[in-house]
Amino acid sequence: MAATIRSVASQTRPPDLWLIVDDGSTDATAAIVEREAAGLPWVRVLRTPPDGRPGDDEARLAYAAEARAFNWALAQADTSEFTHVGKLDGDIELPPGYFASLLDEFERDPALGLAGGVFAEQDRGGWKRVREPLDHVPGALKLYRRDSLEAAGGVREHLGWDTIDETYLRMQGWATRARADLVARHHRPWGSVGGRLRGRARYGACAYGAGQPFPWVLLRSVKIATTRPFGMSGGAFLFGYLRAAARRAPRVEDAELRRFARGELRRRLRRAA
Repeated sequence: MAATIRSVASQTRPPDLWLIVDDGSTDATAAIVEREAAGLPWVRVLRTPPDGRPGDDEARLAYAAEARAFNWALAQADTSEFTHVGKLDGDIELPPGYFASLLDEFERDPALGLAGGVFAEQDRGGWKRVREPLDHVPGALKLYRRDSLEAAGGVREHLGWDTIDETYLRMQGWATRARADLVARHHRPWGSVGGRLRGRARYGACAYGAGQPFPWVLLRSVKIATTRPFGMSGGAFLFGYLRAAARRAPRVEDAELRRFARGELRRRLRRAA
């Protein structure tokens, strides 16, 4: 968290307002945030009400705790005068020109509704970029044009929210884009809370919540199997999807969204072929 705050404070174009949300930390996070944010007048530290906070990681996922904390924080401020709204996780270290570069990108492309960078994680050989399609902006790094976010109905408090939001934007004609030259450092490997296998299973549950079809998930599990722990990662991802299906976990109900998303997946498969 300290690295995250320092990286934002050193931006060539820092935010006009940064809402840092503590949604139930039980360690020293709150003290670290207060210390690092001291002297930054554009920072407000918020703490979500304790009622309804989920306990373990699985409960947080089903509860869409990230999306709920994001929406709760936005409700605490008047965002009507802002042109862009972003979301940043507390384990991300940004390059100094991150926000300035993205704002220039929005200026160049009026159809751009969501932009962000990519992230790298530390491996045995140093920092290595996590490969994702460049029309997908990771949930930890999102910057929205405020008008596009409102037009798409905001961030859904739903399992798989960080894929659903992009799909709604593209359905409405907005572009979504991750900049491969803006590489942020992710200090905690993705899906590693509670162990990497549990994290891959949570990722599979998110794929189910976002309405991704089983054949696509099967292909994704093969790709994820190439990440640590090798082989088992893909099995855990597939298990998480199937377990969510067996439990009838909440799933996006918008049939038009599902059709649009499946059409995108088919086009990606054809390009790959």
